[in-house]
Amino acid sequence: MNLPAIYLASQSPRRRELLALAGVRFELLPIAIDETPLTAEDPHAYVLRMACGKARAGAQAASLLPHWRPVLAADTTVTIAGDILGKPVDRADAIAMLQRLSGAAHQVLTAVAVAESADPEQGLRTWVSQSTVWFAPLEQGRIDAYVASGEPMDKAGGYAVQGAAQAFIERIEGSFSGIMGLPLAQTLALLAGQSVATIAR
Repeated sequence: MNLPAIYLASQSPRRRELLALAGVRFELLPIAIDETPLTAEDPHAYVLRMACGKARAGAQAASLLPHWRPVLAADTTVTIAGDILGKPVDRADAIAMLQRLSGAAHQVLTAVAVAESADPEQGLRTWVSQSTVWFAPLEQGRIDAYVASGEPMDKAGGYAVQGAAQAFIERIEGSFSGIMGLPLAQTLALLAGQSVATIAR
């Protein structure tokens, strides 16, 4: 598969790791957008809005650079009972998230958006990966020790599927790389132009 060199509009080390694993050549393009969910926003709509917002901001930034490349952006959120669990704001928030996930199933949504042009009228190639994760029941001491490790603090839902939290997981249905932050098979298809969905401006 002959994939283009791209800009990655993300600071996530997991996404960098996954792209490198897939052999994708990329250059980081730092961007920032407001990630506050709208009132009563559906988790699927939220994660897609975030990925598209990042891709559009990245495309605008890339248009000012000497060489144009497609811009890849993504966003991941954890949802349970229709509620969005973002990154914990503090230790207490991380503990509360893990208590809620304990002994239950939840969904991990990762939206991917690719801007192939700096022209916003061209739209974006998009995909949303949905996976279900089942957690074992967690004793409070186990939750406290995990939070004390610091691993949950920059992760949606307060855990890293590729880290020590693997010991919490009884079963996964879906994309492991999608839970990490970038569903590789679908992302490579988008970069190759094999789009399954396009979202307009």
